Amino acid sequence: MSTTTMAKGRALPTSLPWSGLLALSAAAFTAVVTELLPAGLLPRMAPALGVSEAQVGFLVTGYAVASFAGAIPLTVLLRGLPRRPVLVGTLLGFAASNAVVALSSSYGLTFTARLVAGLTGGTLWAMLVGYAARMVPAERRGRAIAIVLAGITLALSLGVPAGAALAQVVGWRAAFGALAGLAVLLVAWVRWRVPGFPGEPPGARLPLRRVAGLPGIPVVLSVTLLLLLGHQVMYTYVAPFAAHAGFGRTGLVLLVFGAATVAGIWLTGVLVDRCLRPALLGALALCSAVMPVLGGFAGTPAVLLSCVALWGVAFGGAPTLIQTALVDASGPAHADVATSLQTTVYNAGIAAGSLTGGVALEHLGAGALPWTSLPLVVGALVTVVLGRRHAFPAVRRRS
Repeated sequence: MSTTTMAKGRALPTSLPWSGLLALSAAAFTAVVTELLPAGLLPRMAPALGVSEAQVGFLVTGYAVASFAGAIPLTVLLRGLPRRPVLVGTLLGFAASNAVVALSSSYGLTFTARLVAGLTGGTLWAMLVGYAARMVPAERRGRAIAIVLAGITLALSLGVPAGAALAQVVGWRAAFGALAGLAVLLVAWVRWRVPGFPGEPPGARLPLRRVAGLPGIPVVLSVTLLLLLGHQVMYTYVAPFAAHAGFGRTGLVLLVFGAATVAGIWLTGVLVDRCLRPALLGALALCSAVMPVLGGFAGTPAVLLSCVALWGVAFGGAPTLIQTALVDASGPAHADVATSLQTTVYNAGIAAGSLTGGVALEHLGAGALPWTSLPLVVGALVTVVLGRRHAFPAVRRRS
């Protein structure tokens, strides 16, 4: 039996290239831990840098803003370069920025290093999904993307807590030093197991506006925005909502949600290549069904935790399904630019959702959060239902 298939002159394995995909997943893991680790180390970093805990929190904000601002222009600037050197460059950027944070006693220098890390992260997120899609045949694209994006889930559920625990034992500087070392090791792994791909030749590079206007792309981006808006309204303020429900153990709520997202991404990896559209409709319908139950019955702990688990399963799988639909719509050749657009929309959804939830919390109280989230998630569901022709077809395109 043949072990390869051909795609534009390149032989692709019919079995999944696990080592290469896990290297990309580890890169995603490193990016998420790099972004969020300062949030768990505020009391430890503030005295060492001579600033308030709020200013240390701005190290996370600065990273996010740089990632948001840099994803599209850097992707467009670098799209003609060979892909593996760009990937290696992003990992070296993480290594350098984390090493500076580990050694710096200056808040200004630390903040600058975090901006560099954010620019690096925006570039990495724009290329990871497209890279995975080019490593496998079209019929295995969804599962490959699920493997890569599992790095995000593992970082949130295990990586960030482990980094915070390591900082308690050996100090926060050593934790950032370990992240720098991990990025260097990843460079070797990528060079060993991740195949090289050429950049886009000049004649094949669609302008940014044309990629954004490809059939299906605006619909996929709209679903991304609506889902992230609805999700962040609740997730950002899960602590005050749990307190409102009379359940003060926020850590347990977050643990249930995190474990459920791991189950969700595993389930998605099984389903995505066979039934992307039904799986996404099911995930969004589940999110939509959970919100009114939380709004009316969260005062019962079993109901609260069950709903949070269902919400985690649904949300854990949704990004992989949406990303796969995006690559289907753009084609692997334009996936980096399309994903840079989605990265920007994703971050905008996080920021706007957190703001919307904060306004609802301040003026209406925590009990209003599920009802604020509900129309946004339902909007994402309706958009998928209506986007049958190009964005979420019943039969996937295999380009």
